[in-house]
Amino acid sequence: MIYHILLAFVVTFIITVVLGKIGIPMLRSLHAQQSIREEGPESHQAKAGTPTMGGAFMMIALVLGVAIFAPWNVGTGMLLFLTLGHSLLGFFDDFVKAVKKRNLGLTAKQKLLGQFILAAVFCYCITEIMVVPTTLWIPVADVQLQLGWGYYVLAFLIIVGATNAVNLTDGLDGLASGTSAVAAIAFSVIGLMAASMTNSIGAESVAYFGAIVAAVCLGFLVYNVNPAKVFMGDTGSLALGGAFAAMAILTKTELLLVVIGGIFVMEALSVIIQVISFKTRGVRVFKMSPIHHHFELSGWAEQTVVNRFWFAGAVLAVIGVVLATITL
Repeated sequence: MIYHILLAFVVTFIITVVLGKIGIPMLRSLHAQQSIREEGPESHQAKAGTPTMGGAFMMIALVLGVAIFAPWNVGTGMLLFLTLGHSLLGFFDDFVKAVKKRNLGLTAKQKLLGQFILAAVFCYCITEIMVVPTTLWIPVADVQLQLGWGYYVLAFLIIVGATNAVNLTDGLDGLASGTSAVAAIAFSVIGLMAASMTNSIGAESVAYFGAIVAAVCLGFLVYNVNPAKVFMGDTGSLALGGAFAAMAILTKTELLLVVIGGIFVMEALSVIIQVISFKTRGVRVFKMSPIHHHFELSGWAEQTVVNRFWFAGAVLAVIGVVLATITL
């Protein structure tokens, strides 16, 4: 199975690069261009006009990779459902902002409603059809906590949290695609380990899906590395968040997502801390949030920020896999 997964990775990477060659000119012709916030770092104004919605060709490559290589079972179907469902939600938001030129896109309530529906359908299907247990695994201690209906609340928070956290991370050239690639590889390894021990169809699907997601991210990175020729937009970032949430839930490693996706967690927390601090005390903790902008305004070059976040993400991914190895 390992060699087949590696083949899936290589072929999907090539498919993504080829689709990028085709897709970027199409996005440019549709005038799907990135709008840059005026309150953002001044250096980012040069990015205005860069094609966005690159997540569209990422998702086409992902579907092709999954269709060719991944096992055709309900586990793979649920991974695709949560990923593509969030991609479609992100596409509507991008379309309104980039093509219709309405800067705010979908409202927060509209996004949350879409995420709630996707989470509800996903949770129902995995517990009722796949019979995934409503337990929470505690790494290292190797304890299973039965949450019952509380698991649905947890799963919803994981899905909404992951999608928004990856979305917030997508603010510098190559940042979200690079950190997502290493996180996806980590989940592929965890899926492979779990599949070899439990014969779970969900774990086997994650082993393939993680490798394919990583290939898509690295293929996209060819065009997204500084200076970016295209941005993934919400079409890609929301989809990646959905993919990570689904892979964590199907492998019952929900808490490891906090470690493996530590960069995403840090980005989301920086925004939460900034908002709470400013609204309650009138004080900004960071020069700007998400935190990658804080480092930029502190004098770090954009690529320096990205490189160090990539490295930190890789270290966290390794730690997550090691923690899984201890008790899986």
